[in-house]
Amino acid sequence: MTAPSLPTVHVVTLSPGVAQVSWSPVPTGEWGTAVEAVRREVESSLASHGRVEARVREDDAVGQRVATWAGMRREGVLRGLPLEEGPVDHVLYARLVDDLAPDRPEGFRSLLNSFLPRKRAIGQMLVRDQVGRVLLCQLTYKRDWDLPGGVVEVNESPRLATSREVLEELSVEIPAGPLLLTDWLPPWSGWDDAVTLVFDGGVHDGEALLDAAVREEREIKGLAFCTPEEVAERCADFTARRIDAALTALRDGSGPAYTESGR
Repeated sequence: MTAPSLPTVHVVTLSPGVAQVSWSPVPTGEWGTAVEAVRREVESSLASHGRVEARVREDDAVGQRVATWAGMRREGVLRGLPLEEGPVDHVLYARLVDDLAPDRPEGFRSLLNSFLPRKRAIGQMLVRDQVGRVLLCQLTYKRDWDLPGGVVEVNESPRLATSREVLEELSVEIPAGPLLLTDWLPPWSGWDDAVTLVFDGGVHDGEALLDAAVREEREIKGLAFCTPEEVAERCADFTARRIDAALTALRDGSGPAYTESGR
C-alpha cells in the first residue's frame, strides 16, 4: 500500500506578526495526513508571529476541514478574492499565539464554536388591550407593520432581549411573560433563516399605554392597537399568521406552539 503523500505547505509573512499558511490540494482520503503537516507549520510559525491565518476557497470542503483540525478558527468569508479564473469567495481561518491549544477542552470548544452553525433569533412581544386588539408597530425600514421586538444580541437571553427592545423602541417597560410561539422563518429576500420567539406581553389599558409610549423615531413610525382584520391588512402574510398562531396558543393554554412562517 502506498503511503499518503504529504501536501506542500507554504508559509509567508504578510505583515509584522502575521503569517499566512497555504498548502497544495489534498485528496479527500488523505486529509488526516495533511492536518498534521499544516498543524506543525502553524505551531512553528506561532513562535515568531502573533497570528497565523489561512484562506481556503469556499468550495474546498477538504481544505476547510484541514484548516479546522489543524487548530485554526473560522473567522468569516472574504468575498470575491480575485483569481485568474475570476472572483472566488474564501473562508478565513486563523490561530493566535494566545489561543488555547485545540487539544485542551476549552480550546476545542472554542474551535467548534467558530464553525458550528449559528441561527439568528428575534424576540417579539404580544401585547393586547382590554378588548383583545394587538399592539403593532409601523416600522420605518419596511412597509409592513409588525409586533414590537427585535434581534437577540449574542449571548443575550431572548426573554430579556424582547423586554429590552420594547423599552428601547417605545420607552415603556413591559416584562416578557411566558413563551407563546416559536416561529421559524426560512431564508427570504437576502436574509438568512431565523427563529422568532413570541412572548406574552399581557393585557394593558390601550389608551394609557399609547399615551405613555415614546417612539424611537429612527425605527418606529407609528403605533396602534389593531383588530384581527387590521392585522391582516397591515402586516405581511407570514406576520399575520404568526400573530394568529400566538393568539391561538394563548387561548388554548396548551403551552408554547411551533410554526414555520406562521403555519
